Amino acid sequence: MSNTSCQSAEVNACRDDSAALALKLIAIASILLAGVVGIAIPLIGKQRRFLRTDGSLFVAAKAFAAGVILAPVLFTCSRYYERKQGLNRASEEQARVGSVDVAHHRDSHPHGQDACDGHVKDHGHGHNHRFSEGDEESGARHVAVSQILELGVVSHSVIIGLSLGVSQSPCTIRPLIAALSFHQFFEGFALGGCISQAQFKTLSATIMACFFAITTPAGIGIGTGISSFYNPHSSAALIAEGILDSSSAGILVYMALVDLIAADFLSKSMSCNFRLQLVSYFMLFLGAGMMAALAIWV
Repeated sequence: MSNTSCQSAEVNACRDDSAALALKLIAIASILLAGVVGIAIPLIGKQRRFLRTDGSLFVAAKAFAAGVILAPVLFTCSRYYERKQGLNRASEEQARVGSVDVAHHRDSHPHGQDACDGHVKDHGHGHNHRFSEGDEESGARHVAVSQILELGVVSHSVIIGLSLGVSQSPCTIRPLIAALSFHQFFEGFALGGCISQAQFKTLSATIMACFFAITTPAGIGIGTGISSFYNPHSSAALIAEGILDSSSAGILVYMALVDLIAADFLSKSMSCNFRLQLVSYFMLFLGAGMMAALAIWV
């Protein structure tokens, strides 16, 4: 009880409505700019050779973005579930099942130099029909991945924006500006890469990009507008936040692990390029580590 009183006193001591409003306006501009730049780089840069979606630079950057997306979701889940032994056991079982799936995938595909030689030959000649079928299936998969990833990102962004918008504490808002701008940039980069690989029409890609870019700033604006009467600790607010947080966390964990990490790390192009493997693993852990470091100040 005394601990709660101390926390409330600390929040009230740092409360400054006018300073908080100014910081929220800065946050809206900063996060909007970060989101626009992040999602625009893969969409515009796909015309450039060094930023093509099948290039090593893009794969390494996407691994970094996957770490940035995955880390905060796992931190959030660990906060809620650290005392829920049943859920922890379920997560352990899911991890075991996932490891079995990965092992099966690796065992069912050829390894070594023969597999790499076959990969090179496939790009040569004699496989036109199979390539067209695989290309069509891959295109449908990229469409589904980009749409589901955007759904998870948008759900997550709504809660983040509302939480920042209703806060009247500059001490809380100030570190969030840098952290959320960084997160929004690389989240946009990952989503932009998926949209680029899906090869949407220009109008559809633009709508998806704009919808992503404005979601968090819009959430901040809505939170600012309702901050005078909105109670984030009410039962209804906590239930809504819990539903959106849990659903978006599930989507983002799955998308990051399966469609951003596994899709690249289990590909032939990755397994046949040891240098790319090292760089991608390094970038993945670097992205997660940087988000973990930012969590110290947030």
